[in-house]
Amino acid sequence: MTVKREITVSKGWMAQHLNVKFDRRYYFDPCYRKEIDDVCQDAVDARLPGLNALFSESNLGRRAYYHAGNVLVGGIQPNLILGMLLGAEFLPADSRDADISPECWKDRRVEDLPDPGALLEHELIRKFDEQVAQVNRKPGFTAIPPFFWDTSGRPAIHGVLTTVQKFIGENVFADLMTGPGEAAGMMAWTADAFVALVSHFAARQAAGIEQIHIGECSACLVGPDLYAQQVMPVLDRIGAKLGPVRLHSCGQSDHLLEAFGRMKHLASLDLGGETSLVAVRKIFGKDFPVSMAPPVALLSSQDSAPVLAWVENVLHENDGGDLTFLLHVEAEYPPGTVAAFCRE
Repeated sequence: MTVKREITVSKGWMAQHLNVKFDRRYYFDPCYRKEIDDVCQDAVDARLPGLNALFSESNLGRRAYYHAGNVLVGGIQPNLILGMLLGAEFLPADSRDADISPECWKDRRVEDLPDPGALLEHELIRKFDEQVAQVNRKPGFTAIPPFFWDTSGRPAIHGVLTTVQKFIGENVFADLMTGPGEAAGMMAWTADAFVALVSHFAARQAAGIEQIHIGECSACLVGPDLYAQQVMPVLDRIGAKLGPVRLHSCGQSDHLLEAFGRMKHLASLDLGGETSLVAVRKIFGKDFPVSMAPPVALLSSQDSAPVLAWVENVLHENDGGDLTFLLHVEAEYPPGTVAAFCRE
């Protein structure tokens, strides 16, 4: 089976190589953003020839679905959008990814959260709706609405645990360990909020929803029992309402693989490079789609030998399974190491 590659390029790389800034206007003025994005994509094609790479958020947009007339509207990480709807301050950064003010819901109760359906009436959502309509009225242009990153019909959200950790801080883990409490209620609310928002914007995306990417970046920080009992059922509920799930977990996730395998709506896995593909294939088989990125420490090394050894080991463990190598090119990665990984 052929191993595929999907390569994206970061804002940090752009800031290092180009005179561009990712300020507030970049995120909230789609026409201005289109100008910047075109400059960035031209730089990717000129300076990283042959990689078929895309200027996009890590592991979200795909070059195969890139079209010159695409215009991202509300192209902001999912939990940042949801955080702003809860009152967080948006914090752009000229040379890297944006963020929001931390712990925007700390020391507040689940009962105070708005009804998920009411989020659609928020001024920010109405603004994005207006911008989508404005872009689509321009001949030759197609709006890519919030939570979507290309024309593939694969929206992205953060996982419920990851999002609640962002909103209330590290206390989420203690709360979950001591029994159902505020964190459990917030995870349930987060699922309903993302379902409402993604469904709303899917109606403005020609492809609808083919698959939903759930970035549960914090999953590797919890044990298998806690994940299976308190996190997985909420993610499965999202899958039941939005479609097959592409589940992302950062770091080493061997201890969670059996729990992942019990998800009813799981369609593919996107895993950290420390996870054992032997274990993955034992549970899911060769035909199950898996994507994997090399560990950052290997890509940051001036010596390309370690990342090439990682590739060789992954291919051996994969044993001919359905595999996609991922790479998000950061400013800190030596060009020689990136080139060696992409040639392998």
